[in-house]
Amino acid sequence: MSEGHWIINTVVAGHPMAFNMDTIVTMWAAMAFLLIIAFLTTRKLSVFPNKLQLFVEGILGYFNGLVGSMIHKDGEKHFPLIASLFLFIVTANLMGQLPLKMIELKHGEIASPTNDINLTAALAIIVLVYYVTAGIMKKKIKFFIHGFSLVAIISALVELLELFTRPLTLALRLFGNVLAGEILITALLGICAWGLPLPMMFFEILVACVQALVFTMLTTVYIASAVNEEEH
Repeated sequence: MSEGHWIINTVVAGHPMAFNMDTIVTMWAAMAFLLIIAFLTTRKLSVFPNKLQLFVEGILGYFNGLVGSMIHKDGEKHFPLIASLFLFIVTANLMGQLPLKMIELKHGEIASPTNDINLTAALAIIVLVYYVTAGIMKKKIKFFIHGFSLVAIISALVELLELFTRPLTLALRLFGNVLAGEILITALLGICAWGLPLPMMFFEILVACVQALVFTMLTTVYIASAVNEEEH
């Protein structure tokens, strides 16, 4: 774990454990923000939507169309996970652009929760468990093996290895991009706090949105490959 994290060491059930409290606090803050937005959006739904309802409906409508085009008839089943992932990740990424680092802690600092490999790995594991479970429920044993020839068995072993490398790349890509952006902005602040970091901060807002979209798009692709029937 990074020395920049606010780490609390404790004992749980007789086992020493360490918690990145900054990640936990900002993660819950991101979820609380989304719950508040969801409440405000759905409190007075109207056929003539206000700006907030229109904005949220636009995002959800985009992902509804994306899921429907890639996963077809089963898309509605997987839409809640995919939309929730995007909304949480983009919110968590953008939290890194808030002046949270100015809050002085005795140990560590407060930053985006997605700059912690523990969180991005947890998200990737959720995706792995989800699409493997969905694939098994849809295809049964055919999800793992498509035949009993030598070629089919080798292909199944390669695909099995790929199942576990996918979440690794998801976790590392999101973690690396968010952490690198925060380190660069911190370095620019140290050189000249007046104006110099602004272009990079605006660029990082774009990166935050793009990385959330990439994570969500790849998740959609993995679910689609798991549940869609192969065409012969």
